[in-house]
Order: sequence, then C-alpha cells, then structure tokens
Amino acid sequence: MRHMLHLIVIGLLGLTAPAFALDDEPAYRLVVLGDSLSAGFGLSDNEALPARLDQALAARGLAQVIVLNAGVSGDTTAGGLARFDFSVGPDADGVVIALGANDALQGQPPARTRANLAAMIDLARARNLDIVLAGMQAPVNMGVEYRAQFDAIYPDLSQAEDIALYPFLLGPVILRPELLQRDGLHPTAEGVELMAAPLADFIATALFVLPLREVTP
Repeated sequence: MRHMLHLIVIGLLGLTAPAFALDDEPAYRLVVLGDSLSAGFGLSDNEALPARLDQALAARGLAQVIVLNAGVSGDTTAGGLARFDFSVGPDADGVVIALGANDALQGQPPARTRANLAAMIDLARARNLDIVLAGMQAPVNMGVEYRAQFDAIYPDLSQAEDIALYPFLLGPVILRPELLQRDGLHPTAEGVELMAAPLADFIATALFVLPLREVTP
C-alpha cells in the first residue's frame, strides 16, 4: 500500500513517476498463497508461477517486487485459511489469494469456499496487506447449478470486499490442451509463462498504479 500511495502523490504533484526499481526503494514481498497451480506441480521451482511472475514484474519495471511461493499441492481454501499466518510471513506486503480449484474438484459447498476466502481476506486486511484475489472456475462436469454458484464466489467477493479480482487464473491455458500437462489440469512450463504475463500486467496496475506498457522480451 505504501508504494501505491507514493506513486499517487507523485501523480498529484504532476511529476513523472519513476520506475519502481529504485536503489532506495525497499523490497516489496508479494506472497502467492495457492495450491498446485502455484506450487508448480510437475515443474522445477524456477518454472513455477511465482518465479515466472517475479520475472514478468521485473520486466515491467517492478524489480523490487519479490514474489514468494506459498503454494501447497492439493490445498483447499480451508487449508489456506489454517496456514495463512504461517505461509504469509510477517514481512509480507501483499498477497495473491489463489485458492479454490481443489474445493471445486472435491465438490465442496460454495458457501464454505466463500466463507474461507472471506476469512483470509479479513486476515490480510488486519495486517494491512495489499490483496489480489485470483478467480477460479468449477469444472464442467460439476453441473450447471454448482458451477454457477461456485463461479460467482470470486466476483461477488471482489465487489463486496472492494478488492482487486484477477478473473480466472487458468484463463490463458484452459482451452489450449497443448499447454497443459498430461493430467489435463496443470499447466506446462510454457503454459505458466503465458499465465504469468497477464497476471503481472494486472498486478502492476492494481497494486502499483503503473500503466500497461509494451514489455521487452
């Protein structure tokens, strides 16, 4: 939050905002609290989403952002809530809450998933953390009614809690089977790269009020 306020003040003064990666800027620790989609199932640590997101943010002038991987394969929103304070350490400045996919796969009640996510948001707010909620969607085979209830959780929470919503974490790869591993659920290394780019764009604007710009390869 302090970085966002710094940039807003610069804008009000009519000055040109400098690149975030200034020598005197402290590191900004952004924790990705998630499941196997964040942990990097089937991939090396440097191929996992947090590592790719770290690189993508640096390419956008946010080199001071350190993205930390707090993904646990198989985790649910209940698990994320139980370990929130442990996984999102005391030095964290912001958190990406990227949980719920396993809730849907297990057919857990959407109301329970929503309550767990809301409780995590409350914990983050109590610590004055910047928050990004990464949306998930229920599988097609869960049925129309369940999908409608589950998929509505994220936009409803975003509006009710006034927090930034990244619409669908798997959006860039879900309809491209060549970017998924053999299980059809987890992205390949190439798929993760494609996921990281728009997520980095979103975070750059949502948390750091930097305009979108062309990224140098």
